[in-house]
Amino acid sequence: MAALKYAGLEDTDSEEELPPGWEERTTKDGWVYYANHLEEKTQWEHPKSGKRKRVAGDLPYGWEQETDENGQVYFVDHINKRTTYLDPRLAFTVEDNPVKPTTRQKYDGNSTAMEILQGRDLSGKVAIITGANSGIGFETAKSLALHGACVILACRSPARGDAAVQRILEEWHKAKVEAMTLDLASLQSVQHFAEAFKSKNLPLHMLICNAAVFGVPWSLTEDGLESTFQVNHLGHFYLVQLLEDVLRQSSPARVVVVSSESHRFTEIKDSSGKLDFSLLSPSKKEYWAMLAYNRSKLCNILFSNELNRRLSPHGVTSNSVHPGNMMYSSIHRSWWLYTLLFTLARPFTKSMVSECLKIFCASSFFFQIGAEEW
Repeated sequence: MAALKYAGLEDTDSEEELPPGWEERTTKDGWVYYANHLEEKTQWEHPKSGKRKRVAGDLPYGWEQETDENGQVYFVDHINKRTTYLDPRLAFTVEDNPVKPTTRQKYDGNSTAMEILQGRDLSGKVAIITGANSGIGFETAKSLALHGACVILACRSPARGDAAVQRILEEWHKAKVEAMTLDLASLQSVQHFAEAFKSKNLPLHMLICNAAVFGVPWSLTEDGLESTFQVNHLGHFYLVQLLEDVLRQSSPARVVVVSSESHRFTEIKDSSGKLDFSLLSPSKKEYWAMLAYNRSKLCNILFSNELNRRLSPHGVTSNSVHPGNMMYSSIHRSWWLYTLLFTLARPFTKSMVSECLKIFCASSFFFQIGAEEW
């Protein structure tokens, strides 16, 4: 407990003294965890009492929280001109008594992104989120960044991407966020994005394929494919293939593909039960916007399932998620009729802040293995 005295505090709870070789640490958002230097592992529960704790209140006057080059939190005492990795508030921790859920699932449609990530330190984790300049993609990017992750916002519009980065930095000026240009309607742009990311020599722990278009008029991309199919599915498929080696090298890693419950209301097989490629990228005569969207979401799920089968033995898992039937976002902006319908339904929809499935899928894996990681 000499570290407490160094921080200017006395030991106030000798019964909670740690065994030899253990150290008490805190995450950015104040949750206490314990490092066992002898066995090189960490855990949330106190090694003696089994209790979970969090620090209470703000830092003392003159203290500031910083993060070192390894992503570990440390504290600066500007008055006495000293630094320590010990949170000066540790003498005033409060016991965390989470109420165990009585229902089958822990989170539901009312859970917020910040609730999902509460107590989780994602320092050192790197995430790419497509379509992250608005909607649930932005909320996901912000939530991960505010919990220490390095987040790449992959956006079609550089200006909108930069604006989204500034909005996050306004909430926390030390957030590690960056916008990079990615146009899923161009396979060349996807290739350039992957090459630019690899040139940074960063790991990749979370790849969230979120970008999508909905209700757009028929058009062909520069690659000669129907735009809904390429943007919603094929562009992401190509992106994952290009970054697969980085994901493997960064394992444990996870791919999250945002699909939709509407995948149930379509088919991509012909009368003989074989895959009908003409349905994936239909001609203008055979095109219907809603069906095109549904088919692309079905492709998302099939891709995610097969990706998980192939890569999970290598430490890379894949999940497809449905963000919610009543989710208000800007995906409807392509046609005035959809905009009108979504506007009328808005009072009955969930906010983007309440959308949490992507965040849970992306971050829970690392939270679960946290006790084995060093």
